[in-house]
Amino acid sequence: MTADRKPRKRGRAAYVWIVGVVLLAVAVASTADRPQDLPATVRDPSVVARGQELYSATCASCHGADLEGTDTGPPFLDPIYAPNHHGDAAFQRAAALGVQPHHWDFGAMPPQPGIDQEEVDAIVAFVRSEQEAAGIFVDPTH
Repeated sequence: MTADRKPRKRGRAAYVWIVGVVLLAVAVASTADRPQDLPATVRDPSVVARGQELYSATCASCHGADLEGTDTGPPFLDPIYAPNHHGDAAFQRAAALGVQPHHWDFGAMPPQPGIDQEEVDAIVAFVRSEQEAAGIFVDPTH
């Protein structure tokens, strides 16, 4: 009788261990992609401040001083502009080449020849810091 019980105990122990590992994996996977769990990116405060100045001078008239948009430009505090939907390179292309409307009905954005790549990087640092402060980390549709 003892010989019959040992394999069952090992079988049960292995089963319990496997179920525990699977449950742990599911728990980790289900919380890993939640936007509220994503840490804010560490940015150089002087770059963010410079980006805010450049944004105010270059972008705010259309995209709003508060990044909430205007009658002439879309809001950057919208999940559509989250990094997983419009990455930093999209801001560089928009400034260099302009943008045809594809999410909004504001008309085309013209190129911005008065700012260079480094300045756009600073603007993006400012926009991303404001998005994170507003809880925008990802566009859930992408």
